[in-house]
Amino acid sequence: AKNRLNKFYNPKLFKAAPKQEFSEEERVFVNNGGTPPPTEAPGGIADTGVAVLAQVRMHNQLNTAAAPAPPPDTWGAYQKKDENSNGVISMIDLLIKDLEKEMTEAKTGENEAESDYQAMMGEAAAKRT
Repeated sequence: AKNRLNKFYNPKLFKAAPKQEFSEEERVFVNNGGTPPPTEAPGGIADTGVAVLAQVRMHNQLNTAAAPAPPPDTWGAYQKKDENSNGVISMIDLLIKDLEKEMTEAKTGENEAESDYQAMMGEAAAKRT
């Protein structure tokens, strides 16, 4: 779903689905109104297909005493953001995190309630005997 949102809100991050090569049977099935077989998930880090995140940094030992460039004097004129807005996508991420937190809280509460119920039933059984 986030990839489809990226298609509209942030086209630079959109990844088109790979074209599938169908067998003759599948091609006939799809041409007659059937649904194509599902594609495999990309996997990797955050479903990007990237399996390893490696950071590489080049050491420049010759120019270690060079001072960095001075900061800019002003910020310049206002420029409207292009298609780099990801507010909708970040809201969906926030909703997902909130839902996961609520599910965890509900599961914990249910486990505590179950243990309280079992303790109460054990005490009631002890009182009856």
